[in-house]
Amino acid sequence: MARTRLYRDGVLVAEDFPAAEVSDHLADPGATVWLDLCAPTEEDLATISEELSLHKLAVEDVVQDHQRPKVDRYDTHSFLTAYAVRLDIAAGTLEAVEMDAFITERALVTVRENDHFDISEVLSRWDETEELAKSGVGYLLHGLLDYVVDSHFEAVQSLDEQIEALEDLVFDDEVDHREMHRRSLHLRKSLVRLRRVVLPMREVVNSLMRRDHHVCDSELMPYYQDVYDHVLRASEWTESLRELVTTVRETQLNLQANRLNTIMKKVTGWAAIIAVPTAITGFYGQNIPYPGVDRPWGFWVSTAAIVTFSAGLYALFKRKDWL
Repeated sequence: MARTRLYRDGVLVAEDFPAAEVSDHLADPGATVWLDLCAPTEEDLATISEELSLHKLAVEDVVQDHQRPKVDRYDTHSFLTAYAVRLDIAAGTLEAVEMDAFITERALVTVRENDHFDISEVLSRWDETEELAKSGVGYLLHGLLDYVVDSHFEAVQSLDEQIEALEDLVFDDEVDHREMHRRSLHLRKSLVRLRRVVLPMREVVNSLMRRDHHVCDSELMPYYQDVYDHVLRASEWTESLRELVTTVRETQLNLQANRLNTIMKKVTGWAAIIAVPTAITGFYGQNIPYPGVDRPWGFWVSTAAIVTFSAGLYALFKRKDWL
């Protein structure tokens, strides 16, 4: 499945024409063409590679999944790999969808591994900034990068909200610790995965802003700078959240250890109190004569000793906050 657009002198003149006509339109010096391929076959890639003279290493990178976000420069074109992300709020897991792009002088070819990458959002961004279309491929690439980076920013913001909610549960008396451990682990894994796709984008955007790439002209420079600013904020936010979720995890473990210590103090205190009557009654249960044996006052003395020592230990432990 392929989608296409044709801009001529900064004006959208055709859309969804056959992919076989791409090379014909590129014969016009004033034309800028966009071609999108969703889950293409090797034959589709071979055809586009032949028409646009794409480097075989770049085509191999499209076939191989899980490439690092990057920009590779060849003689006739550049090759871009980036990832759009989406956070599953209920599960706390992150989904990353790879998108590859061949950037030539007057054509942008995007390759998506599946339809989870919402290309309609990219189209809407292009339609909202039609006044920049005269900048050619740089205009198309800006809309694509803007969508990708915004997905990173939205994911970081959602993760921040999830971690804040996790913080509120840390000091809750009635909390499902198993569920909290699972949630914190999933959020940490999502942050690690997000970091892998966000941090390299600083180098990607910065590289495309260089004039030797001939992608970003003077009119597009402020827009690329804005995207770069979002990349920096998302990457810094991601780093701070990694530290925060680690702190939440450590705080939770420390609180559990403190609760266990408190319980152990209480159990030990009550055991010491119970040991008093056990010791006294055990002494009086020996088969030897003892003071007060067979006398009423002996019973009352032992009972008074039990009450006195037990009450004294209770008051002592209570004052030391052991009970």
